[in-house]
Amino acid sequence: MLYFTKLKAALVLLVCALGVIYAAPNFLPKDALPTDSSFLPGKQISLGLDLRGGSHMLLEVDINSVIRERYEALADTIRSTLREERIRYRPRDAGLLGAEVTVVNGDEVEKARELIRDVETGTVLSGEGNNIIVSYTEQARKELIDRALSQSLEVVRRRVDELGTTEPSIQRQGEDRIVVQVPGLDDPARLRAILGRTAKMNFHLVNDQKTASEARATGMPPGTMILPSADAGDRAAGINEYLIDRRVVVSGDNLVDSQPTFSDGRPVVSFRFDAAGGARFGDATAKSAGRRLAIVLDNEVISAPRINEPILGGNGIITGQFSVQEANDLSLLLRAGALPAPMQILEERSVGPGLGQDSVEAGEIAAILGMVFVVVFMVVSYGRFGFYADIALMMNLILVVAVMSVLQATLTLPGIAGIVLTVGMAVDANVLIFERIREEQNNGRTIINAIDAGFRSAMSTILDANLTTLIAALVLFSFGSGPIKGFAVTLAIGIITSMFSAIWVTRLLIAIWVKRRRPTELVL
Repeated sequence: MLYFTKLKAALVLLVCALGVIYAAPNFLPKDALPTDSSFLPGKQISLGLDLRGGSHMLLEVDINSVIRERYEALADTIRSTLREERIRYRPRDAGLLGAEVTVVNGDEVEKARELIRDVETGTVLSGEGNNIIVSYTEQARKELIDRALSQSLEVVRRRVDELGTTEPSIQRQGEDRIVVQVPGLDDPARLRAILGRTAKMNFHLVNDQKTASEARATGMPPGTMILPSADAGDRAAGINEYLIDRRVVVSGDNLVDSQPTFSDGRPVVSFRFDAAGGARFGDATAKSAGRRLAIVLDNEVISAPRINEPILGGNGIITGQFSVQEANDLSLLLRAGALPAPMQILEERSVGPGLGQDSVEAGEIAAILGMVFVVVFMVVSYGRFGFYADIALMMNLILVVAVMSVLQATLTLPGIAGIVLTVGMAVDANVLIFERIREEQNNGRTIINAIDAGFRSAMSTILDANLTTLIAALVLFSFGSGPIKGFAVTLAIGIITSMFSAIWVTRLLIAIWVKRRRPTELVL
């Protein structure tokens, strides 16, 4: 057990050397780090929100809106199916309970049920008499919500990434909530504005039969709706609302790029459609020359330019009374895509960098004090072997920092607590080994046999103790969130590195000492 081959010794020394190399960037200023083109490692540990400062938001996705929208789409499909089969019906408004339709002729109810049953999978039919209600099964509803949350997560992640922040944490919480943590962001108001908008954009033609005020007074033309104007220029000209056609000319889903730019010295937003969207956009503008095209974002008309000539190629610009920041944010929202449902900000917190710096300093003091007390205790209790254990302890901390740097794990305040705990746990294996060596020596064994027996006999206890702690860390990581995960990550890394340092590094140092000094007595 005490014997080391040259290969094993070389591997232990190589791991220690790599640990020092990958941990070193954390003790250098950022401007002194190697560049991406350098062969040297240059990654530092990422600091979490509570250490670096930044913004924290808890968002709630409007699941009812998603379900209602799907039922409305399902109702449109049902009506189209019944019209194709010439089955007369009376439409009902779709709600949260399902899509509803009433068949006029009672003799056609069964035929209508058979047709509706095949409209979409994952649905069940209910209702009495001529009334038919189509609703999703519990499993289909759950899958619908999961897809909406996954899509919302992806859109939120793209929007946050566009802000240029580093290491944001975006996680799902429960059935309908998303937690967003953006370390280092010094403009929480902008984050609120970016995440609080659905950014669902469509293009509609402005109805030229009546104005919005005339429609309110004399009645709405079929297939139209009234939407407010969000353009400051329109409001200055006395245009507060638009009467537009409900039919969508081109959907924002066909948008593939959007960038802020300038036109006539004013900030505007350029956009580009995919091939299908560009073809529809070109066809619609060719047939509607002279009419105004309403660009609708989140049920508000942000611009309504007049179509002077066909717009071919799938490119265009959105004009309005935009500031440079507003143009940047609008193009960001359009590039990131629309949320599948509106989101509400339930909680918002900002953490200042001063508080984070205080936490870092307090964590450093705690780690240094813990290290000093452990180092002194080991030297006083076990002499030379305690000194070797202290060297292994230093290496353990270096390896923890190196692994977290390589994995780009985020260090939080609870993570610092996990590292401080690791300092104490790291020498636990050495204490078991040294006590066992002391017992073997008292039983009359020689120095080499006592050391060998001490390492061998304590191994099973060390493995059991660390394995149970590692299982607890994995459970915390699996079921915990936020700070709990940070604690679990550092604890798990510390357990693995402490096993290496306590068993291999300490044993290598003792083996080198025994081989070189060939001691005749052992003082423990």
